[in-house]
Amino acid sequence: MMRLSVVIITRNEEANLGRCIESVKFADEIIVVDSHSEDRTVEIAGQLGAKVFTVDWTGYGPAKQYAAIQASGDWILSIDADEALSPNLADEIRGIVESSPPINGYDMPRLTNFLGRWIHHCGWYPDRVLRLFRRGRGRFTNATVHEALIVDGPIGHCLGNLHHFSYPTLELYFEKFNRYTTMGAEQAFGRGERTSLFDLTFRPAAAFVKHYISKAGFLDGVEGLIISILSS
Repeated sequence: MMRLSVVIITRNEEANLGRCIESVKFADEIIVVDSHSEDRTVEIAGQLGAKVFTVDWTGYGPAKQYAAIQASGDWILSIDADEALSPNLADEIRGIVESSPPINGYDMPRLTNFLGRWIHHCGWYPDRVLRLFRRGRGRFTNATVHEALIVDGPIGHCLGNLHHFSYPTLELYFEKFNRYTTMGAEQAFGRGERTSLFDLTFRPAAAFVKHYISKAGFLDGVEGLIISILSS
């Protein structure tokens, strides 16, 4: 019988972790790798039956790779604390683990909730993310942010949505936005990348046109307009 391990990295995720773990309770093993949370994250993880490991923060890629190494299942699902499996996706993953087809990894469409609205346009959907893989056939890059999962062998595609509850308020949006852009800028600077007057002058307008017009953000109502403005 094939076994499924779910791995989650956390820091101060008490508002999200319960929903996340409840959506994957069918898994044989749930592993939480926490970076010294100051809220009830670790307590919630323990109450819901997860195995908890505490590590110093060295970046998203290293943390996710550490979590994957702790997993003992034949299949590993990496999920963020602010995500949850839809019922359809949970059923798909159960079927994959039970049948164990000759495929080493699966991506899935991620549907994001922004200020209470599910966003189907703006270039935000289907936003396929590679998250399910056979143990020993996948590894995370060492990137501090925008890490990638590298899978050796064929990749399949799930149909059910991975629900993403990342932006319930603008305050939390800007908090995450500032954190990710700072880490991304430091990473790009380290690679020798530099900005230019052209970037500062034309890319904001181009980004707005891309998200609101080309990617049909206008179909997502006021929230689509806000996303397009913030993206620019």
